[in-house]
Amino acid sequence: MSAKRTARLRRAKRTRAKIGELRMNRLCVYRSPRHIYAQIISPTGNQVLASASTVEKEAHSGATGNIAAAGAIGKLIAERAKQVGIEEVAFDRSGYAYHGRVKALAEAAREGGLKF
Repeated sequence: MSAKRTARLRRAKRTRAKIGELRMNRLCVYRSPRHIYAQIISPTGNQVLASASTVEKEAHSGATGNIAAAGAIGKLIAERAKQVGIEEVAFDRSGYAYHGRVKALAEAAREGGLKF
């Protein structure tokens, strides 16, 4: 594994440990160069309560690896969370910097009504 990926996973592990202490649902983000994925995971970590990604046909139109697509996924995950009855989550950025697509997803989810 590369040093960059190892460092990101180390940061993610530390964040997840803290979120585990809080016993909250977590909004987990994963990004690849082409797509972005978001899941709301239960406090125990064994159940996905809601998910959205640019891989889904109804979720994307045009480019999937840019800030606009990440914003659309943020709004979609907020909608799906409200359908399940989730209003408050802890944001798990998976060790990524709060910048660019991760930031766009988070801000769109907040605009959609999620609190974190």
